[in-house]
Amino acid sequence: EGQVQLNRTLTEGRRSSSFFSAAELARLTELALGTGSSAVYYIEGAMYYDDGSASTVDRKLEALLEELSFVPGFAFVRDASYVQFLDRVGQEEQKLRSAGAWDVPHPWLNLFVPRSRIHDFAAGVFDGVLRGTRPVGLILMYPMNRDRWDDRMTTVTPDEDVFYAVGLLRSAVAAGDLERLERENEAVLGLCDRAGIGCKQYLPHHASQDGWRRHFGAKWDRVAALKATYDPRAILSPGQGIFPAAVASTTPATITAS
Repeated sequence: EGQVQLNRTLTEGRRSSSFFSAAELARLTELALGTGSSAVYYIEGAMYYDDGSASTVDRKLEALLEELSFVPGFAFVRDASYVQFLDRVGQEEQKLRSAGAWDVPHPWLNLFVPRSRIHDFAAGVFDGVLRGTRPVGLILMYPMNRDRWDDRMTTVTPDEDVFYAVGLLRSAVAAGDLERLERENEAVLGLCDRAGIGCKQYLPHHASQDGWRRHFGAKWDRVAALKATYDPRAILSPGQGIFPAAVASTTPATITAS
């Protein structure tokens, strides 16, 4: 998966991953400061091998790296057992629990950003809204193929063949963090709206049905028809506020958008 490390997270923040050693983090910090970039972008990947393929795995890794474009000398490798790899999230959980950073609010923001506007997004968010911040948590960013998504699903994606999933997975660990992170999330959404970036929020919350209509866009009619067919009394998920009970309990034609 792809990740983003902001400068202040590298220099001052809590380590968001145990993959990098202290020396490697120092090199990443030097790289970011030397280039004047507000962030460092990197990819984490896994290559599996067993006793039968152990002698060739290094050559396969080198061949794979040759296809990628990255700063020379900044490929870091760790060897782990299969069980260790599967349990890596559990290990991170224990570290966060011991640091008191697990049972805290997590005002996460997940967005799908069109490929054609990802540079505008990065400039506005990482070089703008979040520049100078040092969040506790992860910032994920990686491309996805739209044709891998079943268009019958209610999830809404940008209308481009390739889009980026961006997850601001941050934690509020100190007094005032929750309010600040929520303000920053709103600032990110506001910037995307003003710039016409065309991103779509994954697992959003909207205060009105008009907001949900805008979110679903061309899928609204299908969503409304499914609701009218399978849950006409709006018994399921009333807290989302997509279909108020008073409206959903009327005839299907009433709640189907035109």
